[in-house]
Amino acid sequence: MKINSHLKQLEDEGIYIMREVAAQFERPVLLFSGGKDSIIMVHLALKAF
Repeated sequence: MKINSHLKQLEDEGIYIMREVAAQFERPVLLFSGGKDSIIMVHLALKAF
């Protein structure tokens, strides 16, 4: 489906960005507030690392 491929592309891009940013720091951290944005970031981090 077109929607699923678009979401997969967005997810892949988010994972790529997360890996690129994390590589720039010795001990990167991810702040978590429990909101919808934080939940998405944790989801991407689990997939990326």
